[in-house]
This record gives sequence, C-alpha cells and structure tokens, in this order.
Amino acid sequence: MTQLAYVIGTPIGHSLSPHIHNAAFAACGIDARYEAAEVAPDALADWVAQTRRGDVLGFSVTVPHKQAIAQLVDALEGDARLTSAVNTVIVQRDPTGGTTLVGTNTDAIGFRRSLADEAEVSLQDQRVLILGAGGAARAVALVALQDGARDLTIANRSRQRAEQLLNELGPAGATTFTRALDLASPGLRNALHRATVVINATSVGMRSDEMPIDPAGLSPESLLVDIVYNPPETATMRAARERGARALGGLGMLVYQAAAAFERWTGTQAPIPAMWAAARSALTP
Repeated sequence: MTQLAYVIGTPIGHSLSPHIHNAAFAACGIDARYEAAEVAPDALADWVAQTRRGDVLGFSVTVPHKQAIAQLVDALEGDARLTSAVNTVIVQRDPTGGTTLVGTNTDAIGFRRSLADEAEVSLQDQRVLILGAGGAARAVALVALQDGARDLTIANRSRQRAEQLLNELGPAGATTFTRALDLASPGLRNALHRATVVINATSVGMRSDEMPIDPAGLSPESLLVDIVYNPPETATMRAARERGARALGGLGMLVYQAAAAFERWTGTQAPIPAMWAAARSALTP
C-alpha cells in the first residue's frame, strides 16, 4: 500500500516540498507519495484528526500553522517542546491500532546545517538580528541561543510578540544578551549596522522584490541570511551583496530540514544529493 505524507499550510501552491520528498522516496525505493494540502486555520483540527488513518506516514507544517499545530498533537519532542512550534509531525502506530501524533521541529537542524555547510558559519559569539517572530523565527532564535550568540535582537511588527518569544526561549541561552524591537523603531538601524548575522525569518520577498529592511543599514562585514527560497536570490540578498556583505538564501535550510523529517518518517538515511537536485530543478524557470 502506498503511504502518504503531506505539507499543509495556506497558501501552499508555491511549496517545493513535494518535489524534494518525492525525489527522496524514489531514490530510496520507498512506496510513498508526498502531496501539498491547502488547509485553512478553521479546518486544521479536522484535517489533523484524519491523519490518524493507516496510510499516513506524517506531515510537514508551514505558515500559518506551526504554533497552532502544537496544541493538536499528542506529544511534543526536542526543539518543538522548546519553541512551541512544530514543522514536522510523525504518525506513530502501536500493534493494537492506536495512533500517536508526535510533533517535532527540524527547522533548527536545517538552519544550523545550512549555515555550517554553505556559509561555514556558527552563531557562537555572533551579534544576531532576526526579522520576524513566527514559527521559523522561533527555530532560528533557538539556534542563536543554544549556540551561544553574543547578543540576539528580534525585530517584529509587534514588539510584544518578539518579547514573548524571547521570554519563552530565555532559558535556552542564559549567556546571550537579548532585546526586542518593533520594525518601525529608530533603534532598528543601529541594530542592523551592529549585527554580524542578519536573518530574514519573514515571508517578505517571496516571489517579489519587497525587502523587510533598508539594506543601506547593513554592515559590509555581515552575513545576510534570507530564509525565503523563491526566488533563489531575493532582492534583499542582492542588496546585501551590493553593500559588500555576504548573503545566503533559504533553499539549504529547506532541504536539510526536509532530510531530517524524511529520516524520522522512514528510518532511512536521506538521499540529500537527490533532494538538492529536485529543489534546484523545481526552481529552474
């Protein structure tokens, strides 16, 4: 019987995840299919309940459900417990037919590996500025705190939401100085100039030339990481390079978090070269 896996969110038509995971299933000879499912917030609970049927391996979770889904699974583990954000759900079945939905988070794994493999950077002792305070920002902030960033600033449209994120994650980084700003704050430009690593953890710039910041404030010595992966080079990345800064896109984080999810669902080592090739091919015009 062909098993199923999904990515859920809204909107979801832009997702590369089906290309990446179906390439992985094919490379490993696994009889499974991965599909995108448009799920509105008011339909989330019903959709999750249906995944307890026998042919579902698990599912990926994207905007806007990463935090809401944490209330609908049976258990949280690892980084999902720390961040209260879930991007991967594993469907576990026992011999009696019972089902347990386990929420985990592979975004932190994907982000950390992308930084190390593609930019040869760790967040240890860095001055980090994160734009956004949603589910992806929670995973990125956790990496900054766990890896010993010197200081961490989170800038969001709602400063209160940024403060809440820092308060919830605070125990993970006792040695890191933290602060919250709203995106309209005059202090943002100074934080931007001081930062050695700037991360856009919003969707601003996806399939558009919008930018979440004024790139004139970037230090030429910094690394700009844009977790947006479509287009492969965002307007913010181009502007950072024009300033002399380095820039890293979000495709690596997407591939590496998908690889970690694949391994949890299947117990099989992820065929990362095949997943990279599928991701790049899907973005080729």
